[in-house]
Amino acid sequence: MTSTPDVRVAAALPAATAPRRRRRAEDSAGPLTYVVLTVTALLFLFPFYYSLVAASHSPSDLYDGTPPLLPGPQIFENMRLALEQADLVAALGRSLVVSLAVTATTVFFCTLAGFAFAKSRFRGRNALFGITVATLTIPPTLSIIPLYVVMTRLGLVNNLMSVILPGAVTAFGVFFMRQFISQALPDELVEAARVDGASMHRTVFAIVFPLARPGMAVLGILSFMAAWNDFLWPFIVVRQSPTIQVAVAGIGAGYTPDISVILAGTVLATVPLLVVTAIFGRQIVGGITAGAVKG
Repeated sequence: MTSTPDVRVAAALPAATAPRRRRRAEDSAGPLTYVVLTVTALLFLFPFYYSLVAASHSPSDLYDGTPPLLPGPQIFENMRLALEQADLVAALGRSLVVSLAVTATTVFFCTLAGFAFAKSRFRGRNALFGITVATLTIPPTLSIIPLYVVMTRLGLVNNLMSVILPGAVTAFGVFFMRQFISQALPDELVEAARVDGASMHRTVFAIVFPLARPGMAVLGILSFMAAWNDFLWPFIVVRQSPTIQVAVAGIGAGYTPDISVILAGTVLATVPLLVVTAIFGRQIVGGITAGAVKG
């Protein structure tokens, strides 16, 4: 399929107008806005900072006298103890595998489903989308027992697939991508592709995925964070090969848990999330802004 000039112009318009509108919005922010944002950022950063400080001291430093506010000298020693007590290296590897697999499958399948609900016309579309959204009202804890029975019959208990499969596609992801594609992908583009003779497969991979990339990035990082921080379900089904959150919880087992070592393990478990956020943070802002200026 070859893109027509009208198609290319229509695809370029949102990208061309978004930076100008974003600059006008930034120019309208006054000093008070920056002060409020700075204070808010410091409030949110303080718990992580104090965890880092507490992880760098001995327990006696934390409990005797005034709690320290500056980093101490034992951060690497406490991290070494955390790595030894809970086998965090293996747990980090397992969490990385689970989180990447869940993120890839969620983004792929939810984008396909979102495109189908947003741009395709088929019988029962609204009813199916309503049922999908309605599942968001079901508390996740209600599905634990049926899901555990299913995983047991499939023979996947104590297998990482028991964590990956339930998160391969989510109702929130379908709803999010449907809303994003509805705004970011003009109907004229899909119609132009059909007139040019493009198959559905080519339309999805040549038009939908490139234009939906900001939304896919946002959904991807949200899915990665949710999979990485998930504790209850991995604690139930993969206790013999725990993920990072389950492994960190095991550090505190005992009558006299070492809070400094526990926090050192927590800091280690948070580092991959910080790396992912630093790499894809711009994509999140771009995706939110693209949805905000559309109109």
